[in-house]
Amino acid sequence: MSVDQQRRVRIGYALGSVATGSFGTVPGLLLLPYLTDTLGIAAGAAGAIVLLPKALDVLLNPVAGRISDHHQSPLGPRRPFLLRGGLGLAICFALLFAAPDLGSRTLNATWVLLAFLACATSYAFFQVPYVAMPAEITDDYAERTRLMSWRVAFLTLAILVSGGASPAIRDAIGGRDGYRVMGLTIAVLLALGTIGAYVGTRRAPIGRPQETTGTLRDQLRLVAAVGDFRWLLITLMLQALAIGSMLAGIDYLARYVLDDPAAATIGFVCVVGPALLVSPLWLAFGQRFGKRTGFLAASGVLGVGALALSSAQHVPTWCVYVATGIVGIGFTGAQVFPLAMLPDVAAVDSARSGVRRAGVFTGVWTAGETLGLALGPGLYAVVLALGGYVSSTDRSAVQPESAVTAIVIGLSLVPAVLIALSFFSLTRYKLTADEVLEAR
Repeated sequence: MSVDQQRRVRIGYALGSVATGSFGTVPGLLLLPYLTDTLGIAAGAAGAIVLLPKALDVLLNPVAGRISDHHQSPLGPRRPFLLRGGLGLAICFALLFAAPDLGSRTLNATWVLLAFLACATSYAFFQVPYVAMPAEITDDYAERTRLMSWRVAFLTLAILVSGGASPAIRDAIGGRDGYRVMGLTIAVLLALGTIGAYVGTRRAPIGRPQETTGTLRDQLRLVAAVGDFRWLLITLMLQALAIGSMLAGIDYLARYVLDDPAAATIGFVCVVGPALLVSPLWLAFGQRFGKRTGFLAASGVLGVGALALSSAQHVPTWCVYVATGIVGIGFTGAQVFPLAMLPDVAAVDSARSGVRRAGVFTGVWTAGETLGLALGPGLYAVVLALGGYVSSTDRSAVQPESAVTAIVIGLSLVPAVLIALSFFSLTRYKLTADEVLEAR
């Protein structure tokens, strides 16, 4: 491809992150508070509702990857799934927060559960093919990093817009209507990201015409045997669990610790805003010292930020915002590097085996990420329940001191421990740039 074509493909591919960033952020940020503080669902039950649909993706994502690996189309094996899965996700997301008052907490909870199941299913058939595409768009080690840098830049912007605007829209309108309008707004973003990725990658290379062989079980067994992938996946899951717990706690932190509902938007912007500036710096760091070293450094910054948040009950509000900014700097790098490392692993495996398994790799990868992000709010809900958190239908419940302490622990010390554990697995990832170049 020419330089101009490469740039267009990078931008087109990156537009898909408007969808992945929005859906990956808003449910983790607002679905648990919606259940506990608007529908009045107990914290433990609400955590299960958030977890179960995403847990389904652990089974569904590898299947979606396998299906896209087999798919034959002039548009490539992945692109047809982008449009179908992404538009289906947009429709289901609008329904998720649009539940009418069914007069029963059980019925209201059932609506949310079924709608979230539909969202998770649609998202699997968008996300898995989307994440598999870089391994087929280019076989250049450095170009994959550049492609991921563009993606992360758009991802950051999508997270900033969707995560910052969604609580602001909810609070400006108030009540269930606020959630309904917010859900429709985010659904529009999901549709725009979907269409942008589909149209923008129309001229992208579609990879070598290799065929997958064996059953899905055989493919999963072979993928699990790839040591670098296995350690990278464990790292991803631990950090996704930490990030999911931190996201779930932002709204609670704003209302019950900082005593300012608007602080949810400010705090979220403090997390994501620095990423717009530091993403190129992380890219330069990775080019100078390597992707694994960059990932280790970013994880360290992320862990320091999480630890700093543990003092949220005892320091001025601006200190909390500074801590969330440190989290954001680490979070950016922790997104850039694994997304660039996964296509390397898949490409090296393809070159060595002669079999296209990018979809299976990606299916397992996204299943692990999805499970981690889903378990995060579930874990946070368990911490809230242990702290005696009181659910209500109008956000007016008075929380005991133990619940306020649990709110802080769930988004600081618990994620910090998980991030520390991720260092153990990440240091066991051994794939080098030379090995990737040899596999080209």
